Amino acid sequence: MPLAAIPRFTSQTKQEDHMPIKSILKSTVVTLAIVGSGSLFAQGAPLNTAAFDALVAQGPVADAATIASSTWASKIKQTGTLRLGSTQTSNLFSLLNEKDGKIRGFDAGLAQLLTRYILGDASKYQFAQVTSSTREQVLINNQADMVIATYSITPARAEKISFAGPYYTSQAGVLVKASNKTVQSYSDLAGKKVATQAGSTGPAILAQHAPKAVVQEFQTHQEALDSLRQGRVDAYVTDYTLLLNTLSLGTGDARLAGAPFGAQDSYGIGLPKGSDGVAFINAFLKKIEADGTWAKLWTISIGQRTGSTAVPTPPALP
Repeated sequence: MPLAAIPRFTSQTKQEDHMPIKSILKSTVVTLAIVGSGSLFAQGAPLNTAAFDALVAQGPVADAATIASSTWASKIKQTGTLRLGSTQTSNLFSLLNEKDGKIRGFDAGLAQLLTRYILGDASKYQFAQVTSSTREQVLINNQADMVIATYSITPARAEKISFAGPYYTSQAGVLVKASNKTVQSYSDLAGKKVATQAGSTGPAILAQHAPKAVVQEFQTHQEALDSLRQGRVDAYVTDYTLLLNTLSLGTGDARLAGAPFGAQDSYGIGLPKGSDGVAFINAFLKKIEADGTWAKLWTISIGQRTGSTAVPTPPALP
């Protein structure tokens, strides 16, 4: 399938930022058959919707005392709705199923489990689409109670908002056309036209690891993909997990160039600055990690989708 046939999806808000644990990467890359400068031939397996829905429906529910211990959670409990900023275009993390109208994936599962934990019903959330450039603003403007969207924790962002987590880690990756034999890793990007997402960690990563690249910033993941497909850029640098997400949709004319690179990128859950929801959510994350829910959600949303069987250890929480 040519690169032009890559399914359209808007921005994945992380669409941009992160990197997975080594064991995941090794098994995932091998399974997807990304060999040297070859193409990606495999197509990702469909998500097991029944297993996903059952897992969310069996999630824990907080008692009254736990809710009362948090002003953030108490407000959500009182209003009866959790206002969620997220995406619905990420195959592995948060994808809208147009047949049943439900959003599923790793991020979506965490959001729904947290909604159930607070409100006793995983469906009681109000969804608002966010992009890489609008995530902080919806929190600052009190338009969302939280944002979960493959959202990298960075010092600059932490000056404006607070983060719970991390709940997942990733790194940066390079996507090129399968016919491109000159770019084998990020070290080959000098003098090349490289797409990345504005508002993501991509520009800073390129400035550090490929300072001689000719960087072109795009507002959405899809725009960056289109620029690569059309030959307007030589490569696309973004979160490695996002690129796995893209390739899991199936394409035979694109490949990952080299291994993931850069610092470990930790995904967090964005909250209003100073919110005591940080402690509440971190306690929730510890709970679902301890009872095996996190591992089951990863297996259903990511592991089975990419053929990776090595369940990663969740990142350490404060």
